[in-house]
Amino acid sequence: MTHETQEPLVAGLLLAAGGGRRLGGRPKALLPHRGRPLVEHAVRVLREGGCEVVHVVLGAAAERVRAEASLPGCVLVDNPDWAEGMGSSLRAGLASLRAEALPVDAALVSLVDQPGIGPAAVARVRAAYRSREALAAASYDGERGHPVLFGADRWAGIAAAALGDQGARAYLREHRGAITLVDCSDVAEPYDIDTEADLVHLE
Repeated sequence: MTHETQEPLVAGLLLAAGGGRRLGGRPKALLPHRGRPLVEHAVRVLREGGCEVVHVVLGAAAERVRAEASLPGCVLVDNPDWAEGMGSSLRAGLASLRAEALPVDAALVSLVDQPGIGPAAVARVRAAYRSREALAAASYDGERGHPVLFGADRWAGIAAAALGDQGARAYLREHRGAITLVDCSDVAEPYDIDTEADLVHLE
């Protein structure tokens, strides 16, 4: 059976490097949620949404995250440049997926600080994969959000455009006509855990 006829391999890429500057410098990956570090919850969401291969980009307090979080089976990627912003983490994650032993067809990118986005949204966006040229994103009330899906043929262009805290925003703006928007308003809430006030969303 050739690779073409198999189920496409959509890998989860979790960006979990943030230092929680507006949270008094508490690394977001280690914020407690349901009794465990938030990064564990985010990985479980990707797996339950259908991503068997998961790469996690760590930055702030990476050693503590490795020590305190249980992330079996994940590829942990250190981003020493995490303070530059999300762009550097996205580049590090895509480079790690390129080096993955299995032929990855697409990356499904999620953020560690969005616990209101669960497996249902991941599964929906994952199902939008059509080819290695695919671009898809969850939308909430018509606004593009996470998770986003990048076909492997687009990774080089996305990495080249991922500067500062932009992540893939500039690339997606430039290619907006190619993006499949997947409405997830009924199954997820796209809030971020950015400030002390947002901590009410954690359980």
